[in-house]
Amino acid sequence: MYNNIMNNKLLVFSIFTMILLVMSCEKDIPHYMDFDSYSYASADENGGDWTPILTGGTITIDVPSAPNSSEYLSELAEMKAAMQQATNEQKKAIEYWTNNPIVRWNEIAVELISKYNLIPGPNADGTYTLPNPSNPNGPPAFPFAHPPYAIRALAYLSVAQYDGLILAWDFKYAYNRLAPYHNDNTIKFAYPSNNIPSYPSDGAVIASASRRILSAMFPLEVEYLQQKEAEHLESLFLSGGNVQSDIEAGKLIGNEIATRALSRASTDGMSKAQTPKPVSDSIKAAAFERFGWQWTNQENPVRPVGLTPLYGKVRMWNVDNVEDVRPGPPPAIGSPEYLEDVRILKDYAANVTSERRRVANFWEDGLSSFTPPGHWNRITKEYIVAYELNPLRSARTFAYLNMAIMDAGISCWDTKYHYHYPRPIEMIPGFKTILGTPNFPAYTSGHSTFSAAAAEVLSYIFPQESNQVWKWAEEAASSRLYGGIHWTFDAEVGLAQGKAVAEYAVNKAKLDGAD
Repeated sequence: MYNNIMNNKLLVFSIFTMILLVMSCEKDIPHYMDFDSYSYASADENGGDWTPILTGGTITIDVPSAPNSSEYLSELAEMKAAMQQATNEQKKAIEYWTNNPIVRWNEIAVELISKYNLIPGPNADGTYTLPNPSNPNGPPAFPFAHPPYAIRALAYLSVAQYDGLILAWDFKYAYNRLAPYHNDNTIKFAYPSNNIPSYPSDGAVIASASRRILSAMFPLEVEYLQQKEAEHLESLFLSGGNVQSDIEAGKLIGNEIATRALSRASTDGMSKAQTPKPVSDSIKAAAFERFGWQWTNQENPVRPVGLTPLYGKVRMWNVDNVEDVRPGPPPAIGSPEYLEDVRILKDYAANVTSERRRVANFWEDGLSSFTPPGHWNRITKEYIVAYELNPLRSARTFAYLNMAIMDAGISCWDTKYHYHYPRPIEMIPGFKTILGTPNFPAYTSGHSTFSAAAAEVLSYIFPQESNQVWKWAEEAASSRLYGGIHWTFDAEVGLAQGKAVAEYAVNKAKLDGAD
């Protein structure tokens, strides 16, 4: 789709091998990828014409000074003096941030998701207090970065980055001021040379937008995120790639785009997703009246309310009505299809092979992990680096990936709480799981919907990887059966559901001007 790299079978095999090795060595922990800065496969000179995701007013920046102006020459002199005095620590930071900081900020987001993906514990009297954004220090601390929360954070981060870079690319080629090392041949650029104009700094757009979004999502990490932003901005300057006016213009765009994204987030319905017990009980009663069954939490100790019962009402990115993608009902309890599934799951439980246990554990992505959405973001960054995408195209990849996964999650949760179907551990006498039991209904499988949505988008972005990503998606779905958590129809219908939802994102991407 992008360049002749896509046709190089040897490279594709190498990419597959690299990702497989990384995934074999690392399951749940955040992974800071060790990669060198690379020459971009394309510059995407028309990137400023691509269609952004968010809507809003006009954002303007100052006209840059000319390369032969006294103002610009002064900026060059300031940069060169600072570069000569750079410390070893600063040089390591330049190397760390690379020339594709989209990857680094995604890793920071995944790190925070893993850190906060811990169920709040019960109080001394056995009651539970939910995390409260107005009191992030708690106890318990806010947030509890469960999968719905995690993918929402990743989606807003990626969309803000993408929209900010579209605007940056528009200004870059409108003003066409080349990078400092092109205007002064005594400046040694820390990264591979390219001809993408430097004003405004795309790195500064990424740094400021990312810090703002992640600070809102993880309010206890504001100081840490400010430090990462400052380190990133300093690295842009000391790398020889951006003078200060480049950076200031980029910061302005990043902050304005983040404000736009956070405005959407404030009204998307997430604040109401976690319900009080009376609302949760009414949802459960309504399902029982409709279908004659209901899910009941099997945890010990039991939390009084399921996880985010109204997440299915959160505003979607690419689907107008969640009911349009809601699958039909699961098999009736006691039906031939249901009884056949009981037989299948009993067989799995009686024959837990080492391979099935490996698959179940590898895709568990449970507490203290980066969650299933984070797992697919990790896979995606490996492809981004292997195919040498520039920051704009990297941001586009993450944006459509994470919007699709979030929409799939919303659709899945709508289905879960509409049907309120019980899990195998409730219905099969003496049945045991090897992965615990989640605090929400069974049908459909979150792992399956998340994974199918990711595979559908990645198949579009990296078509030669389609077979591999769908193999992983199907394995992720099967992992929940091997673990005893889901029925087979939870997984099968979930895969179809995730694919159907992601098609909305792919269809939108095909019209955004990037192909």
